[in-house]
Amino acid sequence: MTDRDFLWCALNLALDQEEELARLCPGCRERAEREPCPACGTPRESWSVNPGFDWERYQELKGGGGAG
Repeated sequence: MTDRDFLWCALNLALDQEEELARLCPGCRERAEREPCPACGTPRESWSVNPGFDWERYQELKGGGGAG
């Protein structure tokens, strides 16, 4: 897939999620937006952060150098 394909997919997933949330009443939408992870209970707001992600290794594999 090209970068453009990935962007298209990501954008459409975000739009689909927003459309689903828009169909809910305000109370249900609020609950859905703060729903915790079913496995560990982490609040949804913090899902976008991956503390275990190794940026240096990522850059190395991507070809951008890194600390290695």
